[in-house]
Amino acid sequence: MKEDWKLKQDVEEELEWTPEVVAARIGVEVSGGIVTLSGHPQSYAEKLAAEKAVRRVAGVRAVVVEMDVRLPHHEVRYDSDIANAADTVLRWTVGLPEGAVNVQVEKGHVTLRGDVEWAYQSHKAVRAIAHLRGVTGVTDLIRVRSDFAVEDIGKQIARALTRHAEREARHIAIKVEDGTVTLSGKVGSATERNAARGAAWATRGVTAVIDNLEFG
Repeated sequence: MKEDWKLKQDVEEELEWTPEVVAARIGVEVSGGIVTLSGHPQSYAEKLAAEKAVRRVAGVRAVVVEMDVRLPHHEVRYDSDIANAADTVLRWTVGLPEGAVNVQVEKGHVTLRGDVEWAYQSHKAVRAIAHLRGVTGVTDLIRVRSDFAVEDIGKQIARALTRHAEREARHIAIKVEDGTVTLSGKVGSATERNAARGAAWATRGVTAVIDNLEFG
């Protein structure tokens, strides 16, 4: 396990290396492998990029986010303008059914509501809105319909794992309950772990994925 001072150094270097982030605006504290980010990124997209950068660093156990977005004056937009832009973006986003997601904006913070069949559709909607000018935050209240047979969801994930690599399918246990998939077992690499997560998230009716996989 990395010492906290080393982990802090690695996180700061990763932030410096990330082009979407101005590292000088982000404060980093580390205690017991838990990284706390503070400061004032100038866009919601920058805030997300900083969080993602930290999670790439080996040894990070968890991330606590205490950052507040402060838009430069020239980036501030009226809520009505953001709502109109968000509605247009969602209607033009490939793979997202038109009218499936509704938009509410308050002081730059966007709340998304609606019903979709696939988790990736919810993720697409959030990503599309996160990079709009004037957005200070996004709350995802989109529901993924989970009225699919549990055994069908499990079988689809198992087939996907077999297509990716037989080793993954043999060593991973899949449990499905109310649309939540729990993965457990052994994987040989981060690539295999990511493939297993991806297979679960890409399955129709999955609303959440719990990753209990271990390396071994």
